[in-house]
Amino acid sequence: MHKISTMKSIAVLLTVFNRKEQTLRCLSDLFAQTIPNEYDLDVYLTNDGCTDGTPEAVSTQFPQVMIINGNGNLFWNRGMYVAWERAAKEKDYDYYLWLNDDTFAYDFMLVSLLNAAIETNSKAIIVGVTQSTDKTHSTYGGRLPNGQLPKPCGKLQQIRYFNGNIVLVPKSVYMTLGNLDYYFTHSKGDFDYGMRAAKKGIEMFQVGEYLGECDLHPTLDKWCDPTIPFAQRWKMLHRPNGMPPNEIYHLNLRHRGFASAIVHYFTVYLRCVFPQLWNKRNKKYLNRNNR
Repeated sequence: MHKISTMKSIAVLLTVFNRKEQTLRCLSDLFAQTIPNEYDLDVYLTNDGCTDGTPEAVSTQFPQVMIINGNGNLFWNRGMYVAWERAAKEKDYDYYLWLNDDTFAYDFMLVSLLNAAIETNSKAIIVGVTQSTDKTHSTYGGRLPNGQLPKPCGKLQQIRYFNGNIVLVPKSVYMTLGNLDYYFTHSKGDFDYGMRAAKKGIEMFQVGEYLGECDLHPTLDKWCDPTIPFAQRWKMLHRPNGMPPNEIYHLNLRHRGFASAIVHYFTVYLRCVFPQLWNKRNKKYLNRNNR
């Protein structure tokens, strides 16, 4: 008789572009995790056209990582989509773990995520919260209905949507929601996934402790920086890693209705044309989120 395997499997998904040192540290932290004996781990990494030697270094130092080559036009969301699509074709995984390559996980990250998954009967999305490298404030994780990032409080906290830095998606959720939406190029795909989950009645929880470190990206994007010439701001606005108005419209139309979609669509353009009008508001929002 054939022995039936009781091992549970986890596919870790990353997409990378020209952040070699960060990527290598992220993978080093990942493979230093305490992994329970009943779990095995596979890593799928989308190389979105790196020119700094990242894929070569990964192949040398972590030959067990499966590298999928992109064309340089995938950016974060579509790169993650590609990695997830490959993983799902390779094996019927029990869990899928999203991990940003600029996120440096503590060695108990995986155990904490899995414990939370078990606590929720592997039917909820589990989100890890990160803090700045100087450990002064929270940076990425779950989001409350008002958009704020809750500080970890020692127990699971219910959230409305989330950043995609550390996210554990059980198979049951994947079977219901499927992959990320390929419509989005860089950002907003993670927010969309959480909002889609909420519509399906899928719960989302942030774990009760920091699971790693990841510094905030620049607080003022080039597309709304008044010190940058308008023509350059306009160009940056429409780049995939800017704030493409069509994607903002799509996200809000799907989850908040036509009126919200129109307001956000035109607000993005106004912020690009008159960025100084939003600077004070933006600073107040960031200060409130980082307390």
